[in-house]
Amino acid sequence: MTHANRVYTFAQVSGQSIDWRLRKNCSLAPAQLGWIYLSLCCVSLLIGTFFWLQGATLVLGFAWLEVMVVGLAFFIYARHATDGEWISIEGTRVVVECETAGKRERAEFDRQWVRVEPLADDRSLIEVSGRGKSVEVGRFVRPEQRLMLAQEIRRALRQA
Repeated sequence: MTHANRVYTFAQVSGQSIDWRLRKNCSLAPAQLGWIYLSLCCVSLLIGTFFWLQGATLVLGFAWLEVMVVGLAFFIYARHATDGEWISIEGTRVVVECETAGKRERAEFDRQWVRVEPLADDRSLIEVSGRGKSVEVGRFVRPEQRLMLAQEIRRALRQA
């Protein structure tokens, strides 16, 4: 283990670059969720069709309603499954990218002017700011670990 790897809990060091990849801990990828949804649809509609053939015509309608509502819930989950925050320090640049529901925002800062501060207290989101721009990060880190993340980013900024 190199000295750089011992210093950082959240970051990965690659040459002169220090990167933080903060993401949700999702148990299912969107593709896996799609296969599960497809199997749920088949089972539910098969049962609904069986009862429709037996004369209980309303069951199939409710099966379709169930499939649509569960599909909507899965779609909302899948849109946010890839959300994340990426912070990179390389040379004199600090790049922060945040993705939410497929929308990616990017902010670049000059390393020597960057400030890293909690918004309110040690458990709040972290504000990365400099020269009139600011970005909030730390959504995907437990609140009790946000102070440690902020300290780690500050330490990386001070290193030559």
